[in-house]
Amino acid sequence: MPPEKKISDQAPFRVLTFGAGALGTYIAGSLALHGHTVVFLEQPHFAAELRKRGLHLTIKEKNHAIKSALITVSLEEALEHGPFDVALFALKSFDTEAALEIITPHLDEIPPILCLQNGVENESKLAQLLGAERVIPGTVTSAVGRRNAGDVVLERLRGVGIWAGHPMSGQLTEAFNQSGLNARMYARAADMKWSKMLTNLLANASSAILDMPPKEIFAHPQLFRLEVDQLRETLRVMEVNKYQVVDLPGTPVRALALSVRGLLSGLSRNLLKSAVGSGRGGKMPSFHIDLHSGRGKSEVDYLNGAVVRFGERAGIATPVNRLLNEILLAMTDGTIPLEAFAHQPEKLIDRLRQYGGG
Repeated sequence: MPPEKKISDQAPFRVLTFGAGALGTYIAGSLALHGHTVVFLEQPHFAAELRKRGLHLTIKEKNHAIKSALITVSLEEALEHGPFDVALFALKSFDTEAALEIITPHLDEIPPILCLQNGVENESKLAQLLGAERVIPGTVTSAVGRRNAGDVVLERLRGVGIWAGHPMSGQLTEAFNQSGLNARMYARAADMKWSKMLTNLLANASSAILDMPPKEIFAHPQLFRLEVDQLRETLRVMEVNKYQVVDLPGTPVRALALSVRGLLSGLSRNLLKSAVGSGRGGKMPSFHIDLHSGRGKSEVDYLNGAVVRFGERAGIATPVNRLLNEILLAMTDGTIPLEAFAHQPEKLIDRLRQYGGG
């Protein structure tokens, strides 16, 4: 087999990006700023605003206008600018099904997809439609914020994980690194994705349900224990499935898991606070943002809900993850009012006891 070409020895990538939110703009925008051709696919109303405002990426307090990127409103329009070498899936997990419906009539024109979404089940859905050979699991640990539509800021550079098992993985990693994205390859996709999910779970659902910032949650002894138990359930599910905890770019997940397993109280609390604070750049967690935006959608079922589903298949009880998932889903669809648990930790703890947890 001939040696793999380095990206520096070949033409720049042509990249199709599903989603021009904070994550999509950061990743694809960084590639565009370093000479790669980027085409975004966005919903028409949002695309119109982006075309008007333009795309801007702030890195180290320096604003970069991403003038070369194209913004399209349909997959048909985007594919007119192909063929593409790779596609980036930078969507919320609750938008996966809609994206798959859009892709279905154009399967022959879709390149391999680097899936950067949170959660552990999106890649399998993509593989069912496209074939496993066209799916590259990935994850992002850098903290990225959006000040306005098209105005994205890198709040903390941490990095990107890319599964090493695809023929394009090495070239993608090199291109990402040349674009300042701090990419690293991982031999086992499940290890990478589940390790990222551990960090996503921290004070995410509880913050949304209680309308409290993570620092207040960790300061409350019983809520701190709830967070630890949530991660302990997840670690048990990982263990039975033989998923290993791995450190992610800029994120010491193994130390976090070790402290949670041992419940070294002071160390655990400090590591949990650090993981949340550095990973989110000081923002309220994503579940809280989605719930209080009124969009009627939440990724909780793709994170806490996934722990429950994998736990059921393995015969492992996951009462904390189940409780958080069910309550937040009910709050998202309006079955439970937003104020039902607001600033009432004891009410959530009481409900957990009824579930057999705590």
